[in-house]
Amino acid sequence: MFQRLPDLDRTTVSFTLDGRPVDGRAGDTVAAALLAAGVETCRSSAVSGEPRAPYCMMGVCFECLVTIDGVGNQQGCLVVLRPGMTVETQIGRGKRELAR
Repeated sequence: MFQRLPDLDRTTVSFTLDGRPVDGRAGDTVAAALLAAGVETCRSSAVSGEPRAPYCMMGVCFECLVTIDGVGNQQGCLVVLRPGMTVETQIGRGKRELAR
């Protein structure tokens, strides 16, 4: 469904998704990097358990919730990808851990 526009000057950023290495582009959001990598599901619904994926890409719908570096309920469409970031598929409500 989504197709990346040509852009030859973007630096590759390595991160992990559910323990496996994935590459994105510098400046992309987590949700954009997941979509570009062909990931179709980033969370499951807390109510029905149905798979969910990024939808609005602007922070309104909350369908792109993921766990980032151990902190749950992060809107992937609003978080810019960083090298070494650990992203996990969020199951249900997830949890928000307190910042240390």
